[in-house]
Amino acid sequence: MTAKVNGTTIILTRGDTFRSTVDIFNPDGTPYQADPGDTLRFALKKAYKDEEPLIYKDISIIDRELYLAPEDTKDFKQPSEYVYDIQLTHANGDVDTFIANAKFRITEEVY
Repeated sequence: MTAKVNGTTIILTRGDTFRSTVDIFNPDGTPYQADPGDTLRFALKKAYKDEEPLIYKDISIIDRELYLAPEDTKDFKQPSEYVYDIQLTHANGDVDTFIANAKFRITEEVY
C-alpha cells in the first residue's frame, strides 16, 4: 500500500487505490452513532476557492469507508497538493464539517 495518512493529511501515489475508514467522534470523544438518514461526503479541490470539486464521493454511513479508485487521481499533476473536507449531514439537515482544511498530496509514480 502506497497511501499514508498522517492526521488529516493523505499522501497517495498518483493512480493508486485509496481506502480508509472515516472515524467520527462526538465532542466528548465518544464514537458517533449514525442515525438513519445521516450522510457523509468527501470533496477534494485544488484550492478552497475553486467552484467545483475535482473529486466528490459519497461515503457509506454504515461502513464509513472512503474509497478512491485509480481513475480518480490518474490524471492529477505529480507531485501536487490539494485540499479536502469531509462533512456529515444529519437526517434533520444539520451539517457538520468535521474534517476541514485537510491536505491531500499526490506523489510521483515512475510508471
